[in-house]
Amino acid sequence: MSRADDIFIGMCRDILENGFSSEGQIVRARWADGAPAHTIKRFGVINRYDLAEEFPALTLRPTPLRLCVDELLWIWQKKSNNTADLNSRIWDAWADENGSIGKAYGYQLGVRYKFGHGETDQVDNVLWQLKNTPYSRRILTNIYRFEDLHEMALEPCAYSMTFNVTGNRLNAILNQRSQDILTANNWNVVQYAVLLCMFAQVSGLLPGELVHVIADAHIYDRHVPIIREMLARKTHAAPTFWLNGRVKDFYGFTPDDAVFENYETNPQIKDIPVAV
Repeated sequence: MSRADDIFIGMCRDILENGFSSEGQIVRARWADGAPAHTIKRFGVINRYDLAEEFPALTLRPTPLRLCVDELLWIWQKKSNNTADLNSRIWDAWADENGSIGKAYGYQLGVRYKFGHGETDQVDNVLWQLKNTPYSRRILTNIYRFEDLHEMALEPCAYSMTFNVTGNRLNAILNQRSQDILTANNWNVVQYAVLLCMFAQVSGLLPGELVHVIADAHIYDRHVPIIREMLARKTHAAPTFWLNGRVKDFYGFTPDDAVFENYETNPQIKDIPVAV
């Protein structure tokens, strides 16, 4: 069993056994047939992944690394808010007729601010600090910009990253206000573990710990049978993660530079209903 499987199984069991159901409440999200999408949730879930120990990929079902990295780079490297720059259809439900998701995600990371070392955006500020002031306690990003929320198709779920260097290891905290555990949990964990590895590599550091803080960790009502089936599956050892060591500039990474080796998993789960 991979450590990611162990954490996922424990989290899901806790939600199912001890979670709070929204049945009887008015909820925003709807299923494709118009029915309200109710959830069972736990508040304030904290999961820790030591990347020096193993890469946190589920084996209960496969996590598509290339698609994860493509979306990650769409947000953090391209700093885009248009689906024309993305090689998957995962954002289509929130995009307008021109493919824009408004002033969300990548758009916010591309906004320039005045920092002590000059005018730059949040990503470049983090990269500058990791190289020049690595032991600072002020290395972070935040894309939950209140004045722009009304112009976002979806208010950011994963909204803040705080980076912290301990010795020669780069650690990070991912803050997430809300998460659909079945569709998004390991997708986000893999993405931000890759981001941590990329930032560490271009900064001359080693990957350390990723701490994932989820304010509202929920399982949708129509996902409960799928989750229960997943929890009964056999697990496997974590894959080996490989990142192209020749890349020394964050803007030089492509989805092909991140690879899983020896990734043994259970079958993929298809046609998962998504609440919008």
